[in-house]
Amino acid sequence: MNAQAGDGIPGAPLTGPAAIEHLRPSGRLPSWPLTVAFAGFPLWWVIGIVDFIWLPMAAVMTLYLIRARTVLTPRGFGIWLLFLLWSTLSVIRLDRPGQLIVFGYRESVYLACTVLFLYVYNSREALTQRFVTGVLTVWWLITVAGGYLALMLPTAVFRTPMSYLLPQSIVSNEWVNHMVIRRLNQYDPDSFFASDPRPSAPFLYTNNWGNVYSLLVPFVIVYLIQVRGTRRFWAVAAMLPLSLVPAFLTLNRGMLIGLGIALVYGALRLAIAGRPKGLVVLAVVAVLGFTVYQALPTTERLENRAEQGGKSTEDRASLYEQSIGTVPDSPIFGHGVTVEAENPNLDPVGTQGQFWLVLVSHGPGATLCFMAWFLTAFARSLRRRDITGLASNTVLLVGSIEFFYYGAVPYGLPLMMVAAALALRVVSPRQGPPSAADRGLSSGLELSAVSATPQLRPGRRD
Repeated sequence: MNAQAGDGIPGAPLTGPAAIEHLRPSGRLPSWPLTVAFAGFPLWWVIGIVDFIWLPMAAVMTLYLIRARTVLTPRGFGIWLLFLLWSTLSVIRLDRPGQLIVFGYRESVYLACTVLFLYVYNSREALTQRFVTGVLTVWWLITVAGGYLALMLPTAVFRTPMSYLLPQSIVSNEWVNHMVIRRLNQYDPDSFFASDPRPSAPFLYTNNWGNVYSLLVPFVIVYLIQVRGTRRFWAVAAMLPLSLVPAFLTLNRGMLIGLGIALVYGALRLAIAGRPKGLVVLAVVAVLGFTVYQALPTTERLENRAEQGGKSTEDRASLYEQSIGTVPDSPIFGHGVTVEAENPNLDPVGTQGQFWLVLVSHGPGATLCFMAWFLTAFARSLRRRDITGLASNTVLLVGSIEFFYYGAVPYGLPLMMVAAALALRVVSPRQGPPSAADRGLSSGLELSAVSATPQLRPGRRD
């Protein structure tokens, strides 16, 4: 790794575009790996490798990064590297061969997300802010399409080609089974409790759907601002209220909390900046959301779910308590994987949120590093004044809160790393001056390629 971008090189401090150019990574990193990973999601879903696609794409990105003569990292990235090391050492806590499969998969995703971060952070010419938000908008459209497909086919189940290629002994594993034999909803028509289908496609679980949707919406709004006046604007804008139908029908309370936090935080930032146009945009989004919410039977279904799910809430609280209770048994490296709950009918301890997964699997130290990385990225990106920086900063805040009740592997974590890369990287002057849309929303924050860029100063090397 070379010197940290945005924090200077030992010696005389450089500022402005000249400093940015001096720190620019050598060698062009193409955009297609990111496009294939996110925009190709429907294909990977049908084939049955969607939960593993980050691994081969990270391998491709690694080859390109190796070819680049310079790879930059931001200040504070060592916190994440320490988490990687700490979590890997937790392998010594495994006591059964089968645990190594789950452990290896999660560690591979962590490593793949690291590569994804480095790739987006360094590929500033090909992966411009507009291009990345455009790719994320495509992923959002795929998510919405999956939600509508789930609503139309509530009991649909299909076997992917991978389910035929893998040995039956592996397919019979419940965890693998759900990856290669896809369900469109979290729905059991034979359940003792009468419940409505809750869309999960193209992800494994409804909570995954809500997590990804809530983290993508800020980027979708930014993309709409960036393409204002084009045909794409009207196509995506029309989908925004339509997307709320499957979103609300997931009955995902955590998603609603995340969207609410994003709305309030974004409004607060814009109000402080004195940007009424930005507040109008958020107000329109809020009105659309409230209108769709009232038009759908969301309230009734949520009340019905709350009545039937009271025990579920108690069970989740119990699992949180048990997660904390596992720490004294292995306070340094955790248990490597989740552990069985006291009640065999409950999910394993550590499965009700990424924070708890890391705590149980890798211990308090690794958990501190994991959370500190994203909170550091959030704090350092507060200086960003452009709309993409504001959206990335908002996503980092919302995602960090959602870690406490959503699992982030394998969908939310890649998105959080992309947000961190966009939030922390220096704005390149080659991306051109801010558009009229940018100026209209956030120029009161003195947006420009230079003013949006942190002043470079001497700093240590990684």
